[in-house]
Amino acid sequence: MSQQTALLDTLDQWQPNAGNDEFLTINTLECHTGGEPLRIITSGFPELKGDTILAMRRDCQENHDELRRALIFEPRGHADMYGAIITKPERTDSHFGAIFIHNEGYSTMCGHAVIALAKCAVESGAVKQTGKVTSVAIDVPCGQIRAKALAQNFPNNKSITLVSFESVPAFVFAQAQSVEVVGLGTVNFDIAFGGAFYAYVNAADLGLTLTPEHQSKIIDYGKRFKAAVIKQITVKHPFEDDLSFLYGVIFVQESVQENENSPSTTEVHSRNVCIFADGELDRSPTGSGVSGRIALHVAKAEVPLQQSIVIESILGSQFSVEAIESIYYGNNEQRYNAVIAQVTGNAFICGKAQWLINKNDPLKNGFLLR
Repeated sequence: MSQQTALLDTLDQWQPNAGNDEFLTINTLECHTGGEPLRIITSGFPELKGDTILAMRRDCQENHDELRRALIFEPRGHADMYGAIITKPERTDSHFGAIFIHNEGYSTMCGHAVIALAKCAVESGAVKQTGKVTSVAIDVPCGQIRAKALAQNFPNNKSITLVSFESVPAFVFAQAQSVEVVGLGTVNFDIAFGGAFYAYVNAADLGLTLTPEHQSKIIDYGKRFKAAVIKQITVKHPFEDDLSFLYGVIFVQESVQENENSPSTTEVHSRNVCIFADGELDRSPTGSGVSGRIALHVAKAEVPLQQSIVIESILGSQFSVEAIESIYYGNNEQRYNAVIAQVTGNAFICGKAQWLINKNDPLKNGFLLR
């Protein structure tokens, strides 16, 4: 054995000293969906208190938020990291619950995370695979999400190759709005809910091209636009105050150029880029975002029910989405013509990690430099 090999073996076997209470150990499974990261916390996080996902989310916010920062912020993460805390289910017919975390706090819904969670749950055996199609029910802050994990080559290959999920009721909150944005002038937009509230704007109206080389400008415009909309319009969910906030803005580019990452056999309808939380740029097409978009398209008679369209991200990664049914949703004060959207995509597992949080580390709760 060479000296270098011996050294590497020794380093590889390093563990905290037995009985050392300085470290909190948290294990994660690392994934991405369409390029958007998902850090699934598999062990080490305190069990959250509450009988509902929203109650458990509040417990996390009030009592364990330093762990969100430690896992999302540098040096363990970065400004665009995204995570999921697995919880007990809220409903008797759900397999598990999930709380979504990012640089600013907590999401109400996350489609890219649902796709990765369903795939990992089935491939790991946490949810028993039932054949070519396996149903996975996940409780999230906006409600119960029903997903289907597809193993196209089953039984010869049991790997999950696609995941579809049905959204909570998606509806248009406001159409044909306008707002004055500092440095941008008058901006026209719509607001829709697809598990979270988004403001949608045509990228061409702002002279934006939705490609990676323009990411800094997209983030800058997104933050300014979101701040202006929040100042002008108060969004309200029919049932849950915890869902009543503008989560992000989505720029839409109707004309899509050829992209080396896009399958040449797929006809792309348009491109999405979502700016959410504190200036995070979603690398995926945004699952809850395309759910809200299909509600807008149906309301405007641009896309009929049960017609699938393909929406791509800034990287060229793709989700297909269709409105599979229309429903009425709301209460006496807020009642909407809503749709149930079905979103389909794929995720990939790209690593496993063990994170150590040393209570004596002055930077143990993380930091962000941008």
